[in-house]
Amino acid sequence: SGARIILLSEGRLLNLGNATGHPSFVMSASFTNQVLAQIELWTKGKDYAPGVYILPKALDEKVARLHLKKIGVKLTELRKEQADYIGVKPEGPFKSDHYRY
Repeated sequence: SGARIILLSEGRLLNLGNATGHPSFVMSASFTNQVLAQIELWTKGKDYAPGVYILPKALDEKVARLHLKKIGVKLTELRKEQADYIGVKPEGPFKSDHYRY
């Protein structure tokens, strides 16, 4: 019939087999989030009923701050007027409740 199949990456994930995959910075942030989530469950497990939860915003933003610091980014704290304007505390968390990772 002339039909043929081209198999890429020996059937593995294409972005990992034929490219560089995810940048190490993204992987580091992802793994750090996973570790902090595990620590949260280990230390505060009794506070969580069985179910599926979203990583607390404060932990996600902690990961962002740690990674930004590592690459030399200097963050400043919001002034009260700025925080009031966008409806957050000056120290965060900064993401809205409807934000999903």
